[in-house]
Amino acid sequence: MIQWYPGHMYKASKEFRKILPQVDLVIEVLDARLPGSSQNPLLAELRRDKPCVKLLNKSDLSDSARLADWIASLERQNQVKTLVCSTNDNTIAELPALCRRLVPARNNRSTMIYAMIAGIPNVGKSTLINRLANRSIAKTGNEAALTRMQQRIEISSDLTLIDTPGMLWPNIENEASGYRLAATGAIRDTALELQDVASFIAEFLMRIYPERLIQRYEIEPLPGSEIELLEAIARKRGCIVSGGRVDLEKVSRLLISELRSGDLGGICLETPAGFAAELEQVIIERGQKAARKAARKTMRGKQKQEK
Repeated sequence: MIQWYPGHMYKASKEFRKILPQVDLVIEVLDARLPGSSQNPLLAELRRDKPCVKLLNKSDLSDSARLADWIASLERQNQVKTLVCSTNDNTIAELPALCRRLVPARNNRSTMIYAMIAGIPNVGKSTLINRLANRSIAKTGNEAALTRMQQRIEISSDLTLIDTPGMLWPNIENEASGYRLAATGAIRDTALELQDVASFIAEFLMRIYPERLIQRYEIEPLPGSEIELLEAIARKRGCIVSGGRVDLEKVSRLLISELRSGDLGGICLETPAGFAAELEQVIIERGQKAARKAARKTMRGKQKQEK
């Protein structure tokens, strides 16, 4: 279980619960490289049947074939529509019209639609808002958790966005999701060991995108393990310290950086079926944990009675 939940995120979650009943729909910005892991389960629980637009941002960094499977999966959810966009195109301009279609009662353009826009840290939400508004309103950057306060932004005469800080959930029970979030910068680099994150990425790339590794690092054949791959990349890229030893921290930073920048090509780190299986395992483990806790409680009760 991974825990990284700054105080301002707790405050944001309280504000979200308070304001949600006042808005017409929810816009959730997802990272197109990890559409499942970048969804906030608390958001899904709170919005219930309220219409929702899932903005799959950073599509230029994703794998279009895998992303198509995610679009189909997400749109099977009740009251959900998707919009694929990136910071390099103007697809985000289609958002106001999509919002109007999702809220028929507000189809009269003279009536304001209030939409809450939310997302985990570092999914590009602020950049998209600035493009929609055609002016610099929201603070942007490559570091997680930059937006700290809620703000209202009038996009047009019939659409107002209520921007909220990037909000994670208190406990990331799906360990693989935690590593994916760390790999893409959604949680701070200090939340997990860089070498562990790099090893996770290396194992995934060897299994799913081996040709990308061969092309990028000119390593063929690929080694048999992730640590051997990191060592091979280190030698290719000069990540060596005195005595000819591999600098694992430096090569870990390099691999993570090249994944984030798109130097390894468009990559999607998960599939709908694989992600669903991970969530099922989380539920099983949660039940096992609850059973062990109940058994300990029963045992303590018996011990007290015996005394």
